[in-house]
Amino acid sequence: MEGFILAAGLGTRLRPLTDDRPKALVEVGGKPLLQLAIEKLQNAGVNHLVINVHHFADKVVDFVRSRQWQCAIDISDERALLLDTGGGLKHAAHLFSGHDNVLVHNVDIISDIDLCDVEARHLRDGNLVTLCVSRRQTKRLLEFSPDGLLVDRAESGLAFSGVSVVSPELFPLLPEADHPYPVIDEYIRLGRTHRIGSYLHSAERWLDVGKPETLEQAKQWILSSGK
Repeated sequence: MEGFILAAGLGTRLRPLTDDRPKALVEVGGKPLLQLAIEKLQNAGVNHLVINVHHFADKVVDFVRSRQWQCAIDISDERALLLDTGGGLKHAAHLFSGHDNVLVHNVDIISDIDLCDVEARHLRDGNLVTLCVSRRQTKRLLEFSPDGLLVDRAESGLAFSGVSVVSPELFPLLPEADHPYPVIDEYIRLGRTHRIGSYLHSAERWLDVGKPETLEQAKQWILSSGK
């Protein structure tokens, strides 16, 4: 399995911490968010990672090159234009083998989601994409059919957790990366003809660390788990 870490964001919700560094290098419990994400994907068996960069891109690249990792890492450069989640994924497509599933993970998500189990579900169900979702309060909710397939955005439903598995067949189906676009809109479009499935997990052990109020909570979680 290969992996893609979305690390190009501006990190505006974490200012002033991101005034002099990328969100990916904000530390939680003594480790940068990017390191935590890389280690989680490595532990799930990912042997090749792609990381996209834009905000303070040089600092991310320097950090990656300064460490010895258990997997090969390539950089998808978005310095010229920040491409959002969909454009970023398409822009990185040529860096993947084209044969393996890709585990897509937002850099600011910390969770105990079993990534190996997510891929197993993805393979079992024969999905083009499998989205990790949970029942929690958010302004952005998704509607799924009774058999767990993505239907549309909704006022009530399940929340996407920033973690997914995509099949290599997805990449040719995405629009060209000449403009930024969110990937969820493309999944809704593709859901009319392809299986865009769901993996329901508990919201209790999941954190979006892209906002200041969860930083301390994440620190306590990391320290208590010994990661």
